[in-house]
Amino acid sequence: MSSIFRTAMGEAAFGRLHPELRRRFSVGLDSGELCVGRGVMERVWHGRGLVRPLIRPFLALGGTRNILLPRTGRDVPFTIENVPYLDSYGRETVTFVRTFALPGGPRRFDATMVLGPGRGSVLDYLGTHQHLASELRLSAEPDGSLLIRSGEHRFREGPVDLRVPELLVGDAEVRESFDERTGRFRIRVRVVNRYVGPLFGYEGSFAATYAPVRERGVRPGLRPVREEVRA
Repeated sequence: MSSIFRTAMGEAAFGRLHPELRRRFSVGLDSGELCVGRGVMERVWHGRGLVRPLIRPFLALGGTRNILLPRTGRDVPFTIENVPYLDSYGRETVTFVRTFALPGGPRRFDATMVLGPGRGSVLDYLGTHQHLASELRLSAEPDGSLLIRSGEHRFREGPVDLRVPELLVGDAEVRESFDERTGRFRIRVRVVNRYVGPLFGYEGSFAATYAPVRERGVRPGLRPVREEVRA
């Protein structure tokens, strides 16, 4: 069984990624590895001008559930934990728990990912309670980097399953590459609302280490408080 990312991309596209990216996105139950990245985000930013006061309440609210980042900063120490496990519904899941040592205290931006419907995408559950779900499309760029773009966003709680209006959400674009000169991964994240423009993002670099999942397991506090079964 290949990783959820390899399955979503397909063998040909996955094979075009840089070898270090292939290893990082092979993290899963089949590989038996987890990955921890540690580095620095050169910039964590919010939208400018009139956008900033508009998004501030949403960023503050999202921060209470480890969604989004309510503060900005430069040269911010950063950790990302990618750990595979089986969730309560038997699905292979990989954590994307990002911790930013921002001014005023650390902030987390949590996500857990499972194979999406149709097996051609990854479903990204955001936050501690998986209330928000986004479908992600992954592709390999000509230089061997990985491009991730978000699609539809849905809010799910109890019987409620609603598509979030475009006015209230942003489209995410994530670019991840490997710099052979420094031996570090480079990442750039931008979230843009099609009506008001850039909302927030971050960019920087990190080094990755790998460890056996069986020995380390999933540390306490890494899994979400609530799990959503709908794909």
